[in-house]
Amino acid sequence: MPIRAVCFDVGETLIDETRHWLEWAAFLGVPAMTLFTAIGVIMERGEPLRRIFDIFKPGMDPGLARKLRTAAGWTYDFIAADLYPDVIPCLGDLRARGYKVLIAGNQPVEAEAALARLVPADVIASSGGWGISKPDPAFFAKVIETAGEPAGTIAYVGDRLDNDVLPSLAAGMKAVFLRRGPWGWMHAEKPEIAQAHLRLDSLHDLADRLAGL
Repeated sequence: MPIRAVCFDVGETLIDETRHWLEWAAFLGVPAMTLFTAIGVIMERGEPLRRIFDIFKPGMDPGLARKLRTAAGWTYDFIAADLYPDVIPCLGDLRARGYKVLIAGNQPVEAEAALARLVPADVIASSGGWGISKPDPAFFAKVIETAGEPAGTIAYVGDRLDNDVLPSLAAGMKAVFLRRGPWGWMHAEKPEIAQAHLRLDSLHDLADRLAGL
């Protein structure tokens, strides 16, 4: 069956998270290079990113950190400069060709309104809003339910093997791997990435490539 809907991850798929992590480095009181190196080590170990707080702020969890930042005047938001340059053309092209466009990733609920101000999509959801996170199979079941299409006609686009490619395949969807961002480049070297139906370096030709699935 042909693809009818395309669902996108957010961080490092649509959004360049550099600014986001620079702000976290400032909050944690460490140089950006120190934070980025720690993130790389955590990634290599396959540990969750919340380990950052164990390293730099022992005893603080991400929820408390966000509350402290909010109390200091910070708001969760995306700006146009955070979007990768191929995002708007890709989403517009997909919608013009009749695909349903969904966005659903591991983000707080505030990401939904932030993205809605920037990108064209039929549905924008988040793990925070749904109360379930990737790679939980329930997250991908929710994507299928929200799309309102058979699993095999939905493509899920993301930059990670563990959170995007493997669980979307397990859910019966078509997996599209995007090699960008730190996870994208590291996971591109893993042999399991060959399981993805498509492997891309940008979103520019996604619409054309979907026609071959």
